[in-house]
Order: sequence, then C-alpha cells, then structure tokens
Amino acid sequence: MLEIKNLTVNYGGVVALNQANLEVRAGEIVTLIGANGAGKSTLLRAVSRIVTARGGQLTYDGHDLNRLRPDEVVHMGVAHVPEGRRVLARQTVQDNLALGAYVRSDTRAIAADMQRQFEVFPRLAERRNQLAGLLSGGEQQMLAIARALMSRPKLLLLDEPSLGLAPLIVKDIFRIIGELHRQGVTILLVEQNARLALETADRGYVLEAGEIVLSGPASDLIEDARVQQAYLG
Repeated sequence: MLEIKNLTVNYGGVVALNQANLEVRAGEIVTLIGANGAGKSTLLRAVSRIVTARGGQLTYDGHDLNRLRPDEVVHMGVAHVPEGRRVLARQTVQDNLALGAYVRSDTRAIAADMQRQFEVFPRLAERRNQLAGLLSGGEQQMLAIARALMSRPKLLLLDEPSLGLAPLIVKDIFRIIGELHRQGVTILLVEQNARLALETADRGYVLEAGEIVLSGPASDLIEDARVQQAYLG
C-alpha cells in the first residue's frame, strides 16, 4: 500500500531523514520506533506532504505522493493524527468530527459515520457539544483519531498516540487501535512506548539519527538484544 524508497528530508542544513526505506502492506500495523529526534514524525509528515522531501520516492496505492498537495493525499485515503493531537480547541467535538469529513459530500453517510464514532468513543458522545479545548488529554486524543476516521481512510498515520496520557487511557487508545486493525484499517504507528508498539504491530522499523537501522517482524524485534538494550529497558 505504501512504499518509501531512499526518502531524504532536510530542515535547513540539518538532515532529518537520510535514505530511509519502508513499506506498509494492506491490512498491517507497522510501527516506527526510535529516540526523540530520530526523524519518526518527519517521516509521517513527508507521507502526508506536510513537509517536502529533498529526495526519494513516496508511493501510495500506485500513486506518486510527491506530486500531491496535502489535501489531495487525504482524498487518496491517507489520514494523519499528528503528535500533540491538534484538535480545533474553539470548535465543539461535533464540529471537529464534521471537519474531518471535509473531503466527502455524502451527507447521510457522514452523519452515520459520526454516530459510529460516538459509539466507538462514548466519552465523545457525552461531550459532543463541548469545546474541544476543554477536553482532557485522553479525550482530545480520542477526538483526533475519530476526526481522522471521518475521512474513511485506507491508511491511518498515528503519531505518538500515548504521549502524555495516563496508563488506563493508553490502554483504551490501544484497544481502539486494535479494533481498527481488525476492521481492516492499515496503520503506520509512531510510538514512544516501544514495547507497547511492538506488541501491537505486525512489523517494525527502528530509526536512529534519520536512518533505518533495523526492520522485521515485531515479534523478532522485541526479542532483539539491541532493541531491548536501547528501547525496552
């Protein structure tokens, strides 16, 4: 579904990604782990075209993403839940969800999907008329995921969904990620909790200083001595 070849991204004179190679197959959860500043978020931003690659190929479902604008990437079926959630704080929960479906025109189906999100995230249903900025961190993360799902993505990019959340809320978030996976949503997951990420994913990649240094089945990576020493304590 997604193929990244020799992806290079610079921020000024700083190389954030250097010749990175990664692939995501339909129906998988693929995780990308690494230390802060390794380039994980940059890779997701390059896929969604928020940042421009200096070099390399980004191919999604046979289409060259480097030729597309960010809104066109969403139209293609890619949704990005950014680090820090980035909900529209002065809009209600319901308005945030409606804006997540801005690429669609099927009014009845949008209404049905919104109701579906309220069933999956009952806390959002209770707060549908509340301003998003007044939600707790966990509720904002749920809203960010639900908003992305309103575009009916084929590929969901999740950037640090557990960041700053209490353990019980993290458990809820990852339960929902597992449910989405079972429903057939393909997921590329960036996650600071390497153990949880690898326990959730089918395959994984390890990114260090902008370069992919390890990859393989998640079950193999979690047993790898280098991964254990660097990321699993």
